[in-house]
Amino acid sequence: MVVAGWCRFAPVARRRGPSILPRMRPPNGIRALGLGLALVSVVVLPPPPVVHADVRSRVTAYRNPVIPGFHPDPSVVRVGDWFYLVNSSFEMFPGVPIHRSRDLVHWEPLGYVLTRDSQLPLAKAGPSRGIFAPTLRHHDGTFYMVTTNISGGGNFLVTAQDPRGPWSEPIWIRGQGGIDPSLFFDDDGKVYLTSTGGPPDGPSESGIWQSEIDVTTGTSRTAPRLIWKGTGGRYPEGPHLYRKEGRYYLFISEGGTEYGHMVTVARSASPWGPFEACPRNPILTHRNTQLDQPIQGTGHSDLVQDAAGNWWMVFLAFRPVGGWYWHHLGRETFLAPVRWDGQGWPVVNEGLTIAQQMRLPANVRGLPEQTFPVPGIRDDFDSALGPAWNCLRNPVRDNYSTTTRAGWLTLRGTAITMADEASPTFVGRRQEDLRARLATRIDFVPARDGEEAGLVLYREPHHRYEFGVRRVKGRREVFVRQTIGKRVSVVTATAPAPGRGPVVLQIDAEPEEYTLSWGVQPDHLQRLDAAVTRYLSTEVAAGFIGTYVGLFATNPAGGTPTPAAFDWFDYEPRPER
Repeated sequence: MVVAGWCRFAPVARRRGPSILPRMRPPNGIRALGLGLALVSVVVLPPPPVVHADVRSRVTAYRNPVIPGFHPDPSVVRVGDWFYLVNSSFEMFPGVPIHRSRDLVHWEPLGYVLTRDSQLPLAKAGPSRGIFAPTLRHHDGTFYMVTTNISGGGNFLVTAQDPRGPWSEPIWIRGQGGIDPSLFFDDDGKVYLTSTGGPPDGPSESGIWQSEIDVTTGTSRTAPRLIWKGTGGRYPEGPHLYRKEGRYYLFISEGGTEYGHMVTVARSASPWGPFEACPRNPILTHRNTQLDQPIQGTGHSDLVQDAAGNWWMVFLAFRPVGGWYWHHLGRETFLAPVRWDGQGWPVVNEGLTIAQQMRLPANVRGLPEQTFPVPGIRDDFDSALGPAWNCLRNPVRDNYSTTTRAGWLTLRGTAITMADEASPTFVGRRQEDLRARLATRIDFVPARDGEEAGLVLYREPHHRYEFGVRRVKGRREVFVRQTIGKRVSVVTATAPAPGRGPVVLQIDAEPEEYTLSWGVQPDHLQRLDAAVTRYLSTEVAAGFIGTYVGLFATNPAGGTPTPAAFDWFDYEPRPER
């Protein structure tokens, strides 16, 4: 049996705070179609309501991040009154999440760009490999997304007439290597590809390389040239080329995607340079800020201009915990206003530090506010999985079903476990909030020792916390296993599971600790164990993704697995303290 599609109902907005709304049902005019876990979906949306801009309130303040949780390397484009944004996805499937917005603050998930195995081969993708930074552009009615599969094939682009898909098969780019590819469509019809690498068959000097490209075939029209080496920071990357008032502006990031991250810019009369660096570089950075600064690592930006002529920057950053240098949610998408000074250089947020609570400068008129339906706390699994859910690498479709047992998600474990760099039976969603309640009700009576199923907090194979049900010496029990590095993987708590009925597993997330509780009824839970967030942080676990909370099933002995059925899953954000 297979899950009958990936998109359950109309895309829903990113949550901006706790919700008490009931779970959303598909409104009239919306349908979801799919082919199993191939994750191919077509969503037919009714036209947005006609609302005159002069009667809608305008954005004057907003909260960063605008897309929370693991959403790094943002790239944005405007088409009419809509903004579309993509992020990198690494070893997660489907790949390259895409959102849309009318006001740059409230974002609605549309699904994914890469939804088929043929577009997204991840069998060889280790932790934090796979799909690196994408760029999204629109030209003459066509959307272009260019990115790198670091684990198979290198740089490629796909195209679509509708950002919701379907997207084309990959067009592979063979003439220029590196990562972080970006496209620029010039007024004379030429298309330029910038990236961090030169010819793929030879060594490349560190810096930003560029060639003219044929986007219909992926072939280079010119040999790649090194056009700028940056300002001296390590790892010059994330290039984007723009044209404004007859000048070409090259934005890049330097310092690495960590605490020394920064955005720098240079300009030239020609797309080939020579490039003159901005005298105020870096134009965006939080390096050398105080330990209690709640936002760090600002960089990897993209620019967009709204219909009124205002400029905006989206960029990644992360939120360290407790005033100390560790972060576990991953790199997130942030927003800041941009203006151009009298000398023609960009000024980000008036040169001020990026804040979580942002108020627009007096000289910036915010866009008319448009919100979207907020998702409910509970996923009842009464139809195909929605766009919040991901698998690790290319999933085995027959191991997932929302139809085998109506109203339940059924998982079938295999010999591949959460410790393996493969595709275990796992479906997870991003942890987007430092404080949240994460819970599920599971019906699982393992037939043999070694079978396990339940909740998992996952960062990579050697940094994870499993909280589930298993059988040991013929007896069913609830257990917690904490895996911290390659040398430590220990069951830290167990409790007998009474009878054969379902149990509730709940994780209460706080910035520095997870509390794990269980019981037969959700209103009568008992604490079983606790785990610290730091061991799932980038500073400890390394890598480029953020923490996922997911559902898993394993059957290490092989043979016919005992199905694990999940009645529901709750994700409930809680207010920050």
